[in-house]
This record gives sequence, C-alpha cells and structure tokens, in this order.
Amino acid sequence: MNGLQLQKTLEEKLIILSDAAKYDVACTSSGVDRAGKEGFLGNSCAAGICHSFAADGRCISLLKILMTNHCTYDCKYCKNRRSNDIPRATFTPDEICALTVEFYKRNYIEGLFLSSGILGTPDNTMEKICEALRLLRTKYRFNGYIHVKAIPGASQELLYSAGLLADRISINMELPTMQSLSTLAPNKSMAGILRPMNQISETIADHRLAIGKDARMERAGINRHLMNSIFGPDTDRISSKKSEQEKLSLLTASNALSVPAERIDRDLKRPFAPAGQSTQMIIGASGETDLELIKTTQSLYRSFDLKRVFYSGYIPLNEDSALPSLDTPVPLLREHRLYQADWLLRFYGFHAEELLSEETPFFNDKIDPKCDWAVHHLDRFPVEVNKASYDELLRVPGIGPTGVKRIMQARRYGSVTFEMLKQMRITLKRAQYFITCNGKMLNRIPIEEKFITGQLTMLEAPERAQITESGNSMTQLNLFTDFHLTQMAAHG
Repeated sequence: MNGLQLQKTLEEKLIILSDAAKYDVACTSSGVDRAGKEGFLGNSCAAGICHSFAADGRCISLLKILMTNHCTYDCKYCKNRRSNDIPRATFTPDEICALTVEFYKRNYIEGLFLSSGILGTPDNTMEKICEALRLLRTKYRFNGYIHVKAIPGASQELLYSAGLLADRISINMELPTMQSLSTLAPNKSMAGILRPMNQISETIADHRLAIGKDARMERAGINRHLMNSIFGPDTDRISSKKSEQEKLSLLTASNALSVPAERIDRDLKRPFAPAGQSTQMIIGASGETDLELIKTTQSLYRSFDLKRVFYSGYIPLNEDSALPSLDTPVPLLREHRLYQADWLLRFYGFHAEELLSEETPFFNDKIDPKCDWAVHHLDRFPVEVNKASYDELLRVPGIGPTGVKRIMQARRYGSVTFEMLKQMRITLKRAQYFITCNGKMLNRIPIEEKFITGQLTMLEAPERAQITESGNSMTQLNLFTDFHLTQMAAHG
C-alpha cells in the first residue's frame, strides 16, 4: 500500500510540474554529439532530439519539468508566482533521476529539460538542481542530453558545476527591456540576468580555446565569411598545443566563472555546456515593438554568442492591470515572424535595422520578413543567377544557404536554368519575382511593389490561417491522458 501511495504521489507531482513547465519553449535539437559508452545509459546526437511538437508548437520530446513550482518571486506574468493559489509540488533529486531514466527506457523521451521556481534562495535552488544532475550522471550513469535552466543570482561555483553536467545551459531573459522587467518582474534585474549570462558565455569560449577550437560557437550551416561580416574578423583561434599552464590561465580569466584551479585542471577535458547557451523572451506581455525585440536579440547574439534566442507568445494567465486582459489572443503569428527574422539575423547576414525602422517598427503580418524586405528594395532586383555574388543570392526570397551553395557549385560547369533551380529545390514560387536566368525571368512579371506584394500575400494566406486557427485551441500533449486516448483508439 505504501508503495502504491508513493507512486500516486510521484504521478501527482509529475502532472503538476510538467504542466507548470510547458510555458518555457526553449527546446530544440540537442546540438551536441556524444557516443554511447559501455555501462552508461543513452547517448546524444547533434540532431538527436526528435521534433515532436504539440499543437501550440512546443516540443515534447524532452521530459520537460520543473524541480519545483514553489517560488519566492512574484513575477506578474508567471503562473507559478508567489501570490497565485495553485497546487504546489517539489521533486527530490532522486525522483528527477528515476523519472528521467524510466521515461528514457520506455522510449518516451530523448533527454531532460529541467527548470525550477526559486525555492528559498537562488543558491539553494541551484544546489538541488546540480545535485539532481550529478546523481543522474554518476549514480544513474545517464549519458543522454540534458538542458538545464540556470537560476539568476546563484553562485559562480554552482553555475560552473551545472555547465559541466548539462549539455545546454540557459538563463531566461523573459523581457527585453529594464523598464518592462522592473514593471512585470520586480524581483529580477537586467544586471542580475546579463551578468551570469556573460560569465557562462566567457567560460564556454575559454573551454573551447583551451582545446584549440574557435571561441565562437560553430553554428551549423552558416558561411564563415558571412559570419565574419556580422561578428568581425576571426581572430579567436589559437593553437591546440598550448601548455597546460596557459590553458589554466584562459579558464581563470576575469570574465569567466571563477573556480579553484585544481578543479579546472580536473575538469579540463570535460566540455562546458557543449550545446551552448540560450535564452527566452516573452512576446506580448509588455509593449515593446518588434524592432526593440530584434535589436535586443541582435545584441545578445553579438555580446554573448547565444546558440538560440527563443520567443514565447504570452498566454494570458493572471489578471493584472499591468498585463493584457485575459481574453487577449496569443500572438502566435507575431511569434512566427520573429522566429523568421531571427533566422535572417543568424544565417542570412541581415541586421535588425535593415528589417525594421522607427517608421515601421512591426513586421508585416501578411508576408514574411525576407519577402517584405525584398519588395521594399526592388532597386536591387532582379539578380542574375549566373552572375550574382553569394551574398546577393542569399537575399533572394526562396533561396537559402544550401540553395546558394548548390547554385555556386553548378555555375562552375555551365549556365544555371530555371529547370535546374527546380531540381535544386529552390522555392521558385517566391524566387521567380526576384531573379533571372541568362537574362530572362520565369514569367512575364512586372517589377512593381504592389503587384509582387499581392502575389506573395496570397501565397502565404493558408499558412497564416493555420497559425491563427492553432492559436484558438492551444494545448500541450499530456504524458498520461493522450497516451490513454491513443491506446483506446488503437484498440477500437
């Protein structure tokens, strides 16, 4: 009976704490390769976290839980804020480990996403998180993917420990300006978030330098000369033949997480957060424009070399005069446009000031940011596919980095035609308005902003409708209910 009661209690905790974690969207492919080892459970592949999404776009392939939803903070936008009267629960470190291993063995998950409310103090909370990760890696010998949310205000020693035990570490920025942060999250400060973010970034860079790699994160698919045009010349590479003393001096740099030298020496061969660092911003809870959001995003990428900035459309949960009303729709289309713009910042060489301005501070809800930029710069188009430079082709709607590489490769052997572009899987339904092949366009198209905008608007209408409709019935897949429904359907 005691065993059954304990199991029931654990299930109740899981229901409460998995539901509480669903508002954090920072889940993607692992971004790190780690082979399986004898005597250990699991491995990690750079693209190994399968993209299984709920209707609201949230990834469910990780066991996504909070350690606790008790919190000493009273952030106005948060369901778990101190002043809310909701069911509360807390996992012990061993319970977190047991759940992770059992779910992994049943092939329900490929890794763990662990966050937490503030239980007592930031140090107390972070210490319990590190204890759970340490047990998982040692006692339970779990070798799979782990993403952990660091607690702002925790000590440098604890942040360092978390980075050695997890694959990805992140600190949620939540709101993009000091004003909105002070209004909606009075217990937090921008300095308290950016300081550990900078320390983690510097420590990741120093660990990479210590093993002879580029200090900057190597983002898959980004062209090196394009990256240099955004972030400056590549001057960070050092020789891998540095002495052990030089490596230690790199890891004790003033901006990095300060830890004892003997501990650094012991852990030198262990990667620190090999999948990088990320953050999340809430969209629609405060009054920032899209321009302010992508400027903040651009600054975060440049200053801290984040792997990703995630955007979470605000879901009205609490009634407060400083927040949108409870009947406000979730801004999913706006979130979608910001993700598209984020992609342009990271992989296409665009700058925030090119995409938006003070006169037009919000993205066009009818066409995507790249198309919107192109129709406002028709003086640059059409470009000749057989003569255009890499950067010129990359700015053509419908052509991405892979498509540009294919075009550049094909041009070595002869002229590229529209038929060849189709075979290269170039999206001609967008690109046709902005390119020529051997001096000719695919169709007789007037190069006029109004006409092209109208054609692109019709092209995107089904996608916009689908996003809007999904926002009216936002749910997250449940680990229990949906499984039972699936079983019932399978058995007629």
